[in-house]
Amino acid sequence: MDNGAAVMVRDLRKSYRDVAAVRGIDLEINRGEVFALLGPNGAGKTTTVEILEGFRRRDHGTVDVLGQDPARAGRAWRARIGIVLQLASTGPELTVLEIVRHFAAFYPASRRAEEAIALVGLTSKSGSRIGQLSGGQTRRLDVALGIVGQPELLFLDEPTTGFDPEARRQFWELIETLRGDGTTIVLTTHYLDEAEALADRIAVIAAGRIVAEGDPATLGGRASAAARVGWDPPTGGRRTVETGTPTATIADLAGEFGGEIPGLTVTRPTLEDVYLDLIAAAGGDEQS
Repeated sequence: MDNGAAVMVRDLRKSYRDVAAVRGIDLEINRGEVFALLGPNGAGKTTTVEILEGFRRRDHGTVDVLGQDPARAGRAWRARIGIVLQLASTGPELTVLEIVRHFAAFYPASRRAEEAIALVGLTSKSGSRIGQLSGGQTRRLDVALGIVGQPELLFLDEPTTGFDPEARRQFWELIETLRGDGTTIVLTTHYLDEAEALADRIAVIAAGRIVAEGDPATLGGRASAAARVGWDPPTGGRRTVETGTPTATIADLAGEFGGEIPGLTVTRPTLEDVYLDLIAAAGGDEQS
């Protein structure tokens, strides 16, 4: 099934008793791209990712990750993937350097522990015990544990939860570095600005199905959606119109005002607007 893609999924299905969590997903993720999987809680994205990681068995469908079926893959395959879990809290008495060195020993071609720590911005905390770290620092350590094995494919589940704005921007730079090294990244996040900034492509999952897929600029018809033109007329309060021809609308307004249009704004639907519309149409309910 491997055609050069990092991930190939066809008709994936998974139920828990009488509840269908995943209802026939098709998915293809190219090598070297950042792919974001978005959806409300309970949509099926966690189940899907866990099947890709080999942690959960599927009921139906075919799954190929780095050329192998995760349900049957062995240790050599697992050494090629990285998963950012909440693991650092399991050894609060260890130092940052000690736990990263410990994890590095599990892989045949790992990064130096010091390099992984530097990539997540924790060099100054190398000698600190894990139990003394802040929540954001602990999450950065989780990321270090996920990348120390130099994975070909990296799964990031809500990686910047608890990060302050500066730490989030540093993390985004790390993702760009990993992408530049050829790492394929599967990202799940509730931060839509993060998905828009990082992802080459996005899939939105709702009620166990993928309801839209594409690059952030065009997802769900975003690029061709009507623009909203707003302005401040001399009387009557602010005016807005939705139009598929905003340039013509602005030209008409310029003629009406004889030049500059007071308070002119032109906006198109944001990724959040499109996402919420897709979830609503699918009957989903965002519970972030």
